[in-house]
Amino acid sequence: MNREDAWALVTEYTTSPNLIRHMLAVEAAMRAYARRFGEDEETWGIVGLIHDFDYERFPNMGPEGHPNVGARILRERGWPEEIVRAVLSHATEVTGVERKTLMEKALYAVDELTGLIVAVALVRPSKSIQDVKVKSVWKKWKDRAFAAGVNREEIEKGAAELGVPLREHIAIVLKAMQSIADDLGL
Repeated sequence: MNREDAWALVTEYTTSPNLIRHMLAVEAAMRAYARRFGEDEETWGIVGLIHDFDYERFPNMGPEGHPNVGARILRERGWPEEIVRAVLSHATEVTGVERKTLMEKALYAVDELTGLIVAVALVRPSKSIQDVKVKSVWKKWKDRAFAAGVNREEIEKGAAELGVPLREHIAIVLKAMQSIADDLGL
């Protein structure tokens, strides 16, 4: 499987521009972490890109919802088990699949953070992610009323599982997202 296959899967199942942009942001962050850890950037990027491909059609988290249905679709289509497992591991509480590999831990760590970074960009006067600094994200991080739906504990836990200090984690994901600002509409 390659990125072209992953993109075809995403666009087959997802029409929401915001959800597609989220998956692109997670892909960019996963690629950045793959480079950091000397891992396979293509595989990590694909995992980031497809991790929520089924969410629009199957939004209920559970046995007959995201990401379990997505995992079944991936298996039916012959996707590698390493990728299926990573997708399942980003929702351990629903799937029971514990994060074991560095790739699985990275997916969990970056998923929620991308949403917080987008929210920070959207409150900037320019609405440009290029104007966002780690300091800006950190300030909004501490304001629990800001982007209240973002699970900060999950982000902290993910960064800890990766062994990356939180501010450094924010910097890595922010830089990755800034590198695809046009694709993100930011």
